[in-house]
Amino acid sequence: MFTGLIGDLGQVRTLEPDGAGTALEIETQLGRELKRGDSVAVNGVCLTATEVSPSGFRAHAVPETLRRSSLGGLRVGARVNLERALRAADPLGGHIVQGHVDATGVVRGVRTEGESRVLDVRLDERLVRYLVEKGSVALDGVSLTVSGLLDDGFEVSLIPETLARTTLGQLTEGAEVNVEVDILAKHVERLLEVRA
Repeated sequence: MFTGLIGDLGQVRTLEPDGAGTALEIETQLGRELKRGDSVAVNGVCLTATEVSPSGFRAHAVPETLRRSSLGGLRVGARVNLERALRAADPLGGHIVQGHVDATGVVRGVRTEGESRVLDVRLDERLVRYLVEKGSVALDGVSLTVSGLLDDGFEVSLIPETLARTTLGQLTEGAEVNVEVDILAKHVERLLEVRA
């Protein structure tokens, strides 16, 4: 489990596709804190560290992960949002993020409002129903507040701190982003279906 508060911006060192997915090597200061087998969210996707060194870690993304997320489109040198798994003593500063990406969305527009930036993200209508205005959503692993709802997407407002400390400040129109909707909304829907 994660909180959506990014611990470091990493850089993709190598990508090695194989018949079972893709092995990634990521350079990050978090390598000093990780051990083999730890979970790490990479742009919001929960991966397992298979090798760890002080300068980074290696992980493997299986075909399902590559299909459902934007990790299949990564290139060597790309910057990625990284977060270590939440420990029981850690504060829950963002919201509950599982690292299980629901789908990718597409940035349809970017506009500036004062010192903040607003992203308009197109998302499959089947997932929009899980979003509420002022509720939580994770984009590329970053915990954000939904600032506006649309029939086929949503808007989020990015504060200067988020723009500076995550990859979201570099997003432009047409960019693909990993989206994880609030798990609580999905559970409520499922419980209501079972009772009906």
